[in-house]
Amino acid sequence: MATYDVLCIGNAIVDIIARSDDEFLVSNGIIKGAMNLIDSSRAELLYSRMGPAVEMSGGSAGNTAAGIANLGGRAAYFGKVANDSLGGVFAHDIRAQGVAFDTRPLENQIPTARCMVFVTPDGERSMNTYLGACVELGPEDIEASKVADSKVTYFEGYLWDPPRAKEAIRLAAKVAHDHGHEMAMTLSDPFCVDRYRDEFLELMRSGTVDIVFSNEEEAKSLYQTDDFDTAVQALANDCKLAIVTRSEKGAVVVRKNERVSVPAIEISELVDTTGAGDLFAAGFLFGYTNGRSLEDSARLGALAAGIIVQQMGPRSQGSLSGAAKNAGLL
Repeated sequence: MATYDVLCIGNAIVDIIARSDDEFLVSNGIIKGAMNLIDSSRAELLYSRMGPAVEMSGGSAGNTAAGIANLGGRAAYFGKVANDSLGGVFAHDIRAQGVAFDTRPLENQIPTARCMVFVTPDGERSMNTYLGACVELGPEDIEASKVADSKVTYFEGYLWDPPRAKEAIRLAAKVAHDHGHEMAMTLSDPFCVDRYRDEFLELMRSGTVDIVFSNEEEAKSLYQTDDFDTAVQALANDCKLAIVTRSEKGAVVVRKNERVSVPAIEISELVDTTGAGDLFAAGFLFGYTNGRSLEDSARLGALAAGIIVQQMGPRSQGSLSGAAKNAGLL
């Protein structure tokens, strides 16, 4: 029996989240709704212009790992931080969530990554990320024993930006498949898809990746189509299992000729969409690795995502397991 339900691999980032308006985004050249990679000087400039902010450990795959643990699952995480104060904060926070995290910190002068998230009144988030130590994640950080002992290894598409991380992911995929386990990825965002479309398709078509998580816009971008059903059918053809989220329209899961649709949960107030996709993946993967049906797994994902968008920040989860029990999903 595997020790871990899911091993997540991603950019270990400390999130700095603040409210803003659309005028602030325009005046500071921030692309709304996207993840913008920035350098250290740009990071310092934006930080100086931010209003009151909440700081918490983040990163897409880190949020997913924390969500799985919150649901009662067994999660592990690989991600590179520096041996600095923010690196210590990240390590403490993710371990406090119940996630196994043992990646050796970087000892040179490159600082731990941080992401400044500007949340507009419509709940949309615009992310500006300085990757810092993240770019140093490499094959030496892949703990083969943990990969071999995880039912699913899940990584974020953002990892295709740091070049050595690609080697790490391919190594993890080989170890996972050698031990009869599955590899999953999230496409991360449409701009990431635009940068690496051919490589992402190769990962799927070669069988390096078995499971793909995407939102509607990412799926359309991947196949360069405006038609949702065309994109979904292409995903079904290219990978073993695909999950496509559609915000208030719910989600669609496809596996070969099988297709399952689930609705989004009703929410009382949209506060912040940060991490909604990450937590959907957490709910789905928790259900999937614990023998639940595709429909129940997707409903768990929709529940987790729906709870998060009504809160400020993806780690403000409360008890996802309690909510899932109340909904009859656990």
